[in-house]
Amino acid sequence: MTVAQRHGRRIMMTPAELDSFLAEQRTCRVATVSADGRPHVSALWFAWDGRALWLYSLTRSRRWSEMRADPRIAVVVDDGEEYGELRGVELSGTVEFVGEAPRTGEPFPELEAPEQLFAAKNFGLDVMPHDGRHAWARLTPDAIASWDFRKI
Repeated sequence: MTVAQRHGRRIMMTPAELDSFLAEQRTCRVATVSADGRPHVSALWFAWDGRALWLYSLTRSRRWSEMRADPRIAVVVDDGEEYGELRGVELSGTVEFVGEAPRTGEPFPELEAPEQLFAAKNFGLDVMPHDGRHAWARLTPDAIASWDFRKI
């Protein structure tokens, strides 16, 4: 779902540009909220399958604990050094936890595609390595906003 952006329609990514951008980028920033209302932002590798952002997080992290307590998150993926090169995507919604936590590699059909995408993009491998410390959360965004200042 792409949000109709009131401001910046001119610099909004097309669906094909958004898919390409998210497929090539490696790092996102995940924003969560603690029980006492304090925001927390942390960097994380991800995979994009064209519909959902797959987050592979340490299960003993503050991020994981906060997502378990309140699964509403926002994620930013951005790129560029100079002002005219800036581009990015903000995705927000509610995460769902998929597979065992922590992930040990037990067969789980729903994770086959995201694990293959993640392993190829981040490790150059055909098979996902499992360390027994990470698990999967899937964000199927309720809202997406994008920008590409190269269009200005």
